[in-house]
Amino acid sequence: MDRKEVALKRYKIIEPFLRKEATLDEIAQKYDLTTRTLYNWVAAFESGRLTALQPKSRSDKGGRRSIQDELVKVIQGLHLRTPPVPTSTIHRQLSAICNKNGWRVPSYDVVHDVVASIPENLKTLAHEGSKAYKHQFGLTHRFEAERPNEIWQADHTPLDILVLGPDNKPMKPWLTAVIDDYSRAVPGYYLGFEPPSSIRIALALRQAIWRKEDNSWSICGIPEKLYSDCGSDFTSNHIDQVSIDLSFETIQTQPGEPDGKGKCERFFRTVKEMFVSTLPGYAPEGHGDVQAVLTLQQLETRFRTWLVSNYLVDVHSETNMPPKERWENFPFVPRLPESIDRLDLLLMTVATTRRVRRDGIRFCGYRYFDVVLSGYVGDDVTIRYDPRDLAQIHVFADDTLICRASCFELSGKRIGLKETKQARNHEAKVQRKLLEELLAVADNYAPKERAEEEKNTEPVTSPPVEYPKLKIKRFACDID
Repeated sequence: MDRKEVALKRYKIIEPFLRKEATLDEIAQKYDLTTRTLYNWVAAFESGRLTALQPKSRSDKGGRRSIQDELVKVIQGLHLRTPPVPTSTIHRQLSAICNKNGWRVPSYDVVHDVVASIPENLKTLAHEGSKAYKHQFGLTHRFEAERPNEIWQADHTPLDILVLGPDNKPMKPWLTAVIDDYSRAVPGYYLGFEPPSSIRIALALRQAIWRKEDNSWSICGIPEKLYSDCGSDFTSNHIDQVSIDLSFETIQTQPGEPDGKGKCERFFRTVKEMFVSTLPGYAPEGHGDVQAVLTLQQLETRFRTWLVSNYLVDVHSETNMPPKERWENFPFVPRLPESIDRLDLLLMTVATTRRVRRDGIRFCGYRYFDVVLSGYVGDDVTIRYDPRDLAQIHVFADDTLICRASCFELSGKRIGLKETKQARNHEAKVQRKLLEELLAVADNYAPKERAEEEKNTEPVTSPPVEYPKLKIKRFACDID
């Protein structure tokens, strides 16, 4: 019962006396109270009405009459040490301190109450550190984008599922996802066994930015800002170069403060609860005795189907709209690169320089060939590739895409002898023509000098040599 309710109850008791319907003695006998108490209530009401009937607050409220303030601080300080010790240990330490200083030793219950009254934020700061304190009790600035493609968030997470990796070894894959802050739609992702890196981010951005073959997955375009943590993969020179060339800004969270990536974390939780947990091979932390069933390709096929058919069209709990619908309903035109080749030049993995040989390009133990390479035999070129598909590599010369060379062992695409001969003969013809042109130019400006005798002496012709006519014997009876 609070103080106002107590005051009202006291008024109801003395109300008959105030109305002159009963005496204080009669009221005291009825409620088993003293007449002096009732007299004080009446005097208080006449001087200050209901407020004066409220019980007085104790001046020592919140403190302890049985323990000194100095001892309270000692108990709190002992508990806030790292690592924390049990309350019984604190009580024994306090007893030794009190005996040494001639103080009265408080009981165990008093020590327990003091420890229990320490604020949780102070305990967290003392025992778990500043990072945990900021995460639990620090203020968080939650921003919201005002339009699609204004802010994209990107992050990585390991998936709690075992799938068949190389040599059929069970492994847990990583998911790199790009989230549109405004709509919560996912324009792109990368699923693979490789740990977080700038390569994964680039490949996820490549899918996110360009138009999809599936018309039901319409989210695309170049963002205005890319928001991520401050990991070395997001702050790499590769991503910085991409952001400059595509004209978008990169923003990183403050070190140790990842709260701004809450939308990515929320999507990853949805993936775990609504998708991964329904698949064979689901292996949350602490449950490793699970058999891997799916391959990485099968997992990606299922993930894409779930993403397009479920996540993008289901109502989001925060926006109260399906992500796809919220992204499409905003009137704007996505900004796109000039071409997919230009995007590949920026985002696909850059390998070491390779030299074009007569039989093609050697890379990762495979041979890649295309008839266009006949014009670059002996030259150094740059190759770019998608780690998920080594069947084809992109070949660049002077930052220009010249061809997409294929590996027959991986793609089954074979270049026939006829095409190879045609390309070889064509290139030889081109080179011969170029050689003739260059020699003609050289002869025009710097004619070759011939020997003097060659200039003035008529060529000497030798007389024809006559050989004797020989008759071949055909049969043994032939006579000379």
